[in-house]
Amino acid sequence: MDKIVVCGGEKLNGSVSMSGSKNSALPILFATLLTDDKCKIKNVPELADIKTTIDFLNFIGKKTDKKEDIVSAAESSVLNHIAPYDLVRKMRASVLVMGPLLARLGKVDVSLPGGCAIGARPIDIHLEAFKKMGASIELKEGYIKIFAEKGLTGTDIEFRFASVGATENVLLASVLAKGTTRIINAAKEPEIQDLADVLNKMGAKIKGAGTAIITIDGVKKLSGFMHSVIADRIETATYMIATAMTKGNVTLTNVQPEHLKAVIDKLQESGLDIKTNKNEIKVKWTGPLKPVNIKTEIYPGFPTDVQAQWMALMCLVTGNSIVEETVFENRFLHVCELQRLGADIKIDGKSVYISGVDNLSGAPVMVSDLRAGAALVLAGLCASGKTEISRIYHLDRGYESLEKKFSMLGANIKRIKE
Repeated sequence: MDKIVVCGGEKLNGSVSMSGSKNSALPILFATLLTDDKCKIKNVPELADIKTTIDFLNFIGKKTDKKEDIVSAAESSVLNHIAPYDLVRKMRASVLVMGPLLARLGKVDVSLPGGCAIGARPIDIHLEAFKKMGASIELKEGYIKIFAEKGLTGTDIEFRFASVGATENVLLASVLAKGTTRIINAAKEPEIQDLADVLNKMGAKIKGAGTAIITIDGVKKLSGFMHSVIADRIETATYMIATAMTKGNVTLTNVQPEHLKAVIDKLQESGLDIKTNKNEIKVKWTGPLKPVNIKTEIYPGFPTDVQAQWMALMCLVTGNSIVEETVFENRFLHVCELQRLGADIKIDGKSVYISGVDNLSGAPVMVSDLRAGAALVLAGLCASGKTEISRIYHLDRGYESLEKKFSMLGANIKRIKE
């Protein structure tokens, strides 16, 4: 398996363009199953999860290919209602096939999902919503089999927590349902708004995306679309924090600062100089940073997907800080690896207590999940000596050209193929 090797100590300087959002592109790709028409999606990153999804769509019957950052989905052949284990196990977002296939075919068989090891993340909230819309569900031979032979019917669906995946799946299912569906306690993430924008371009009638209540009036048919995916706010946050950790001066382009208010506020509170324009963020280290506590929350709060990177930053800030994780359990697997690099960190339940150290020392470390991997790369950028990072296939799921982009900014980082 490939490894990333980082020799720390270089300040990041220059300008780099951020990629399109993986977490937005994936549900939009699955939305192409809702129509037989051609669809074109721009600003799609080159990632393992994107490739898996394209393979998935082709298997199901939606002829799909990617050239540079553009994905084209042609007219559908006969769609397959079975999502097999070999495809689903590679990526948790595969469960988003349930909504569109249930809407189009009235049935879907899907294996239980894979993805990062960051907690149980059960899909029962998705299944409960489909039941309320009139579907029948059974578990048989390792598959969840969902039937709605007479079609889905709109209803009020109130989530017990604001699940992003469940909000997306119900959106994908309800656009072709009979009557009106209301999602109550819906997720508010920018990726939800981006998906709703695409569905409305296809002819759906969705109001309230980005708020706690989304209303969907079902339509009989949807058409093709052309859309450019929003910028990846998590990648952007990662590069902002990397600039802070390396005492750098970096301009990030192709970004949407309005999606990053919680992170920008915390970085500015720590003392980092940040200036934003419409599609640009300028980040500059001007002096020692202060320790700042964070608590992860659903959007628009501090994102759980930036928790690990923030922890890496606080490891090098003089003083004490606390990171509290409220979104996922089991999302502190990176703590042991940061400790291997010399970080002073202690876990107590859902909180991590950090005492900043003067420096980190390079060591072999292992990636447990996507964002943990990012934290280890950031720590390696600052550690003395060499940091060798293994199991980087997790990183390839969510960061496009990571080592190339950091190299452009002056980092001593390379990928070793084995």
